[in-house]
Amino acid sequence: MTGRGPVVGDELAGHAGVAAVGFIGSIATGHRVAARAAGKDVLLEMGGNGPLVVCDDADLDAAVQGTIEACFLNAGQSCTAGERILVQRDVHDEFVAKMIAAVADQVRLGDPFDPDTTMGPLNNAGVADKTERHVEEAAAQGASVVAGGKRAPRHGSDLFFEPTVVDGVTEEMQIAREETFGPVVPITTIGSEQDAIEIVDQSPYGLMSAIFTRDLARGLRFAERVRTGSVNINDGTNYWESHLPFGGRAGSASGVGRVGGRFSIDRLTELKTIVVSLGE
Repeated sequence: MTGRGPVVGDELAGHAGVAAVGFIGSIATGHRVAARAAGKDVLLEMGGNGPLVVCDDADLDAAVQGTIEACFLNAGQSCTAGERILVQRDVHDEFVAKMIAAVADQVRLGDPFDPDTTMGPLNNAGVADKTERHVEEAAAQGASVVAGGKRAPRHGSDLFFEPTVVDGVTEEMQIAREETFGPVVPITTIGSEQDAIEIVDQSPYGLMSAIFTRDLARGLRFAERVRTGSVNINDGTNYWESHLPFGGRAGSASGVGRVGGRFSIDRLTELKTIVVSLGE
């Protein structure tokens, strides 16, 4: 059935004839769906802010490419988009320089039907407004917009937004705390791996994270300690194979349960227990 969420979606979520509900979307709507579906099996996937860590021993060219794919795939409109780029201080300047050059060389904004285009417009005015607001607020609070930073209506619509790199992002900025859902690389300088773990774990989200390091033990240590449902080592946050379990950590705003392969079916499969007494 198709129709508007507040009408059709609300009716389906609460209807006595519906035994299970799966939802992908915003946190606010997910909470409403869960409330309406109380007593049913529920599978919720409600987004994240994709922290991506660049360690001081990382292959920076690989890290830059992973960041490009994390932040600009679908113009950043992905629940696993990289929205917190945490770069260790010793490699920060080199990473930023490589990032600016890569954006200029690889990300070509334009008509999605043009074969030369690599990034199209944002989906709607609300997303474009939020992206613009987050970038402007970060700049007003001391961050540096080192690439892009504004809309590009010359491409035919106010929904086109330049591929943007923002350096000097700090914890209190909305661009760090909220899900921007736009084509932005927000860079925060960190001192250590422990700094990265603390920043990730303080977030209300817990969907996907990534780390770039040449030390596999370091990558695995991060993956075991950090509180996200999935961790990619030496790949961006947008990498996922559809047969793998995917979903947010328990207690986070990113959702409940796992999608992917058999895991969605497992989540929404009801177990029945039958006990037979055979007498003597």
